[in-house]
Amino acid sequence: MIQLSIYEEFARWLDELLENNDMPDDAKAFCFNLYEESEEEHIYAVQLIAAGEFDPDDKGGDWACEEVWSSEEDIFTVDTSDEEDTGWKHAQDLYAEMVREYLSGGKYSRILTAAQGIAIGFVDGELELLYRAEDNG
Repeated sequence: MIQLSIYEEFARWLDELLENNDMPDDAKAFCFNLYEESEEEHIYAVQLIAAGEFDPDDKGGDWACEEVWSSEEDIFTVDTSDEEDTGWKHAQDLYAEMVREYLSGGKYSRILTAAQGIAIGFVDGELELLYRAEDNG
């Protein structure tokens, strides 16, 4: 279940990124890159990138390495230390839920859904496909 206060902060972060940055014309997909900021403190961060390639069948996410834009150090963090499950999978599920919520009604969701696809995942892990234009067209 989505925590409204965390989602609202996430949506504000994403609104600001999408409002204040022009996405390159060659951006074909977006990926929410996840990072473990602090294993001991259970803090996880997300960064948004736009990729010039997209391959929905590539679970390894090589297409997401073809970065044409990045939020770089402008990241959003979540502290899961007060939750029952503090593992990386829970963090990915939490972020995926917030991205799906944003895609369904976020202020600038149309910028993201204009792409061929949107994925989420830890940089060295498999990607979870959250949106594919051909499935939603």
